[in-house]
Amino acid sequence: MKIAVAIKQVPLRDSPLRINAAGTWIVEDNLSFEINEPDAYALEEALQLREKHGGEVIVISTGPARVAQSLREALAKGADRAIHIDVATLDTLRVANSLAAALKAEAPDLILTGLQSDDLGYGQTGVILAELMGLPHSTIIMQVEILPGQVRVKRELEDGWFQHIQMPLPAVLTIQSGLNKLRYATLMGIKKAKTKELKVITASEAPQASAVIEKIHAPEKNKQGQIFDGNAKTAAAKLVEKLRFEARVL
Repeated sequence: MKIAVAIKQVPLRDSPLRINAAGTWIVEDNLSFEINEPDAYALEEALQLREKHGGEVIVISTGPARVAQSLREALAKGADRAIHIDVATLDTLRVANSLAAALKAEAPDLILTGLQSDDLGYGQTGVILAELMGLPHSTIIMQVEILPGQVRVKRELEDGWFQHIQMPLPAVLTIQSGLNKLRYATLMGIKKAKTKELKVITASEAPQASAVIEKIHAPEKNKQGQIFDGNAKTAAAKLVEKLRFEARVL
């Protein structure tokens, strides 16, 4: 069974973030990077499925040269080989297009991604990738069971409800964080990763962006307080009115 896992490299959690002079993104100089945590859970699920059913796990990512570090980390954890699409982009559609072009040649039986990225949090890459490749897909996956020619999944809904879906392979799944306990790369795994294949694909030309970030800014700090006069019943009624019609949380 061939399983492809799309991972993203994101700034290390708790990194000091500064907005660039143009106000369009963060300053990435001197930042440390890591595998996006939801994607790490997708990788772990792929490794466990390979241990049960055999086959190979391919990790794939888009981004600049530094992405190779995260791909090597995935190889050290147990992935069999890696594909690096060397193109810098923040646009979800461009990322999905690049992934689809590379994965069509691989023809995997199953494609896994994390539910969303820690930096942008769009939660769209896996869904768009499935559409571009014409494959069935499901999101927020909590459990994966491989059947002959099919996959059965358990997906999370709201208020503690779950949904069970069965679909034909190949398929695309976006994995929920916390599905499994993440493994660490062993010393032997790190040594083996140095000899595993890491294929680099260089885009001939950058496709036109479908979305552009025009401005980012830190959340405004704003403290407000109100005191309601009258007895407890009157004050409670005023509070409910504010929460319902102004804050819109009720």
